[in-house]
Amino acid sequence: MAVNPNPRKTDPDGSRSFELKAASFTLPIIRLLDANVEAVAARLGAKVEKAPDFFRNTPVVIDLSDLPSGVGAIEFPLLVGLLRGYGMIPFGVRGGNREQNAAAEALELAVLRESYVRRGKSANETSTKEIDMEVSPTPPREAASSTPAPPARRPGQGFMLINRPVRSGQRVYASGGDLSIVAAVSSGAELMADGNIHVYGPLRGRALAGMNGNLEARIFCQDLQAELVSIAGHYRVSEGIPTELRGVPVQIFLDQKILRIEKL
Repeated sequence: MAVNPNPRKTDPDGSRSFELKAASFTLPIIRLLDANVEAVAARLGAKVEKAPDFFRNTPVVIDLSDLPSGVGAIEFPLLVGLLRGYGMIPFGVRGGNREQNAAAEALELAVLRESYVRRGKSANETSTKEIDMEVSPTPPREAASSTPAPPARRPGQGFMLINRPVRSGQRVYASGGDLSIVAAVSSGAELMADGNIHVYGPLRGRALAGMNGNLEARIFCQDLQAELVSIAGHYRVSEGIPTELRGVPVQIFLDQKILRIEKL
């Protein structure tokens, strides 16, 4: 019997449609030192602002191995939505306990062995450089501004109303409820809400609704000029927003996990 010296998979007509191979890569990691996602957002936002192009469409691994002992569940929907909102692609987790890994798998994140994310490269191996982006609980020092930031969101309030402009560099997070802005939102500002976001004025900057994984959340605005919009981690950047939907009243929502933008 003749033995094919080439073991590559062939289709019945003799052509090859694909090859399945094993390969080794190193990936950037987000090394969490605190389970407070709001603290992570504050520190990570400062890092992304320094080099936004570096993080765009970058696959990252969430490293949980340095979290304090006794830390329970991680708010993965919020964390994944945060990373996607900054343009990153959460790929998987490592170093978590059984409960954390199960929560990650529920969001279709890979659970990686410690050896998967490797340092260095061998002579015969193509690899990217691993970058530790340690995210600590200490927020960066805010730059001085003559305009005070909007009030901090307190859990349990359920609804948050801002009646003055949200300026560049300011961040508003409505935890556990909806957020309404009765003013303009400047480029470089960031709106975050577990529920819906309503903007009765020009919406520039970033708007991320459904931060707790709420797929029913929506964004409503009178004048869409946003740099990024996101619902439950599903996002679209300004380049992906059609011209006819910019500068007009719209609603933004998920339809079968596909982000839709429609005129009001």
